[in-house]
Amino acid sequence: MSEIGSSRRGLSLDTLLRGITSGWRLNWSLAVLVVWLIGPVTGQGQSQNSLRGMVLVGYQGWFRCPGDGSPADAWSHWSKGQPSAETMSVDLYPDTSELNPQSLCRLNGASIGAKSAYVFSSFPKETVDKHFEWMQTYGIDGALVQRFTGSIPGHRKEGDTILRNVRTAAEAHGHVFAVEYDMSGAHDDTIQKQLQDDWQYLSGDLKITSSDRYLRINGKPVVAIWGFGFNDGHHIVDPKLALQIIRCFQNEAHAVVVGGVPAGWGMLSNDSVADPEWAKVYAALDIVQPWTVGRYRNMSSVDSWKATHLVPDIALTKKNHQMYMPVIFPGFSWHNLNRNDAENQIPRLGGKLLWRQAYNAKTAGATFIKIAMFDEVNEGTAIFKAVSLRKDAPEPGYWLTLDADGYQLPNDWYLRIAGEISRMFRDQIKSVPDLPLVPDSPTQQHKK
Repeated sequence: MSEIGSSRRGLSLDTLLRGITSGWRLNWSLAVLVVWLIGPVTGQGQSQNSLRGMVLVGYQGWFRCPGDGSPADAWSHWSKGQPSAETMSVDLYPDTSELNPQSLCRLNGASIGAKSAYVFSSFPKETVDKHFEWMQTYGIDGALVQRFTGSIPGHRKEGDTILRNVRTAAEAHGHVFAVEYDMSGAHDDTIQKQLQDDWQYLSGDLKITSSDRYLRINGKPVVAIWGFGFNDGHHIVDPKLALQIIRCFQNEAHAVVVGGVPAGWGMLSNDSVADPEWAKVYAALDIVQPWTVGRYRNMSSVDSWKATHLVPDIALTKKNHQMYMPVIFPGFSWHNLNRNDAENQIPRLGGKLLWRQAYNAKTAGATFIKIAMFDEVNEGTAIFKAVSLRKDAPEPGYWLTLDADGYQLPNDWYLRIAGEISRMFRDQIKSVPDLPLVPDSPTQQHKK
């Protein structure tokens, strides 16, 4: 498995019913004039030596197109070959109206009414800067930047450019960032050296960790390594190797290790390998980050997850003197990537699904959180600005827009919710089970 998307990691989805709900209706002509007030931005003032109260996002940064300046000078991750209704591999349609012309990629053969349709490239620095500007505006603390081991060293230059741009943007907008390696498809005989060599390269040659915005805990740089213990045949399942990798980063690189692990890590069940030796591996991590995308799909299963996973997971990490980083997601859809799968597989429910996950994590005892993902439009988990109405997305083809579940929402709706999640985790607002925002509210009013 080559460069595989974060929520495709170990994901198993059976037949899902597409949920269409009714709810809030917003006066769009008024909403587009609204200035959204979100309270203080904390990325600049918050200590980099503590994760408490932080909301981080996963950042893919992997979209490319011809003419964007990237080495391959080709379409990547938008489509399988030249873009068309038959080849597109993304579902959620991004709102590109605020992006610099340098960032835009025209979709030939597609249009929105009489106008040309565009997507974007992640490669130009202007794209990354705009994305981090949005994080700053809405109070998101920073990003875990994905670095795919399957692309090292073949596409290292591209990844280096993204990291440099992230560093510049994080420093400019006062946000933290850290590297998150994705080991999907890694080979047991090469992965440890590959990780060691690349980390030495990033910290030595590129001096990425020398940035004053690189995420640190007690003075040590944070590195996330995703793909320990999944039983899907595409990840590291040798517990001795996994433990060697963790100890190498802790003892030789003097880093704090975040482990991207299966949702069933605590009980060695479901998506986790069952070998009891893996309990020692999971216990060796400094921060445990279980992958939950696709593991539940509606409000009732989100609530059940709190009792079956969040509460026992947090208790186990406390016992092991670890930190716990829950992962939450807004919804899921990868129909264009997998044409046999349903459209809008896990509906967003107007943001209620995302909020309830955050509320459950907070009230279960989590002190910080990761949202998957900021820019993952392939699988419909992106929280950045997206097109509100289907009529404003391209034709032909299938595109997921924010009105898919019967809600009329502003393009920044999920960034607004992320901002409220930040406020909740910083104890600036009360933790309430229901989404405390309404889409037609001109200021950020909270339900009492």
